[in-house]
Amino acid sequence: MESGKEVEIKLRITDRKALVRKLRAAGFRLRTRRTHEMNTLYDLPDLALRRRGELLRLRRYGRKWTLTHKAAAKVGRHKTRVELETAVEDGGKLGAVLRALGFVPTFRYEKFRSEWTDGRGHVVVDETPIGDLAEIEGPPKWIDGVAKKLGVTPKDYITDSYAGLFFKWKAQTGSRAEEMTFRAVKKK
Repeated sequence: MESGKEVEIKLRITDRKALVRKLRAAGFRLRTRRTHEMNTLYDLPDLALRRRGELLRLRRYGRKWTLTHKAAAKVGRHKTRVELETAVEDGGKLGAVLRALGFVPTFRYEKFRSEWTDGRGHVVVDETPIGDLAEIEGPPKWIDGVAKKLGVTPKDYITDSYAGLFFKWKAQTGSRAEEMTFRAVKKK
């Protein structure tokens, strides 16, 4: 993977335990145990970032905070985009700085994530309020090879964002939830 460039696909998981067995059989090792993750997307009030296909995200993953900017994606068989990310010492304060600069929180989503690697790329297993998903991230040929080992074909590839998946789920289910959090999805 090139530094600063993200190449990935997502896929739906119907059996998390079976996926973990396949990952182990393919030589993957657990890098990060199941960890809670909360994400807040920020934009300007006129949604300028969204209109350009960009994303500004403040993430808390366990006790660690990161700020990420993702450029507009090029979507083909895989989704490719430039990603700039940095560790943040105090996410609460950074959120206040962003709001002071005129950015507003536009969407929140959470999940429990475990990370697996074989040294060339990684597979993450995400338990979300709208179902379990995995992401395979690495060089394109490697992604296709790993997907094949996991029994996934290119027709199963998902290149949508979590926000995009949430709003499609919302339209399909009629849910009134406004964010992809366990609490909001459960009560709506």
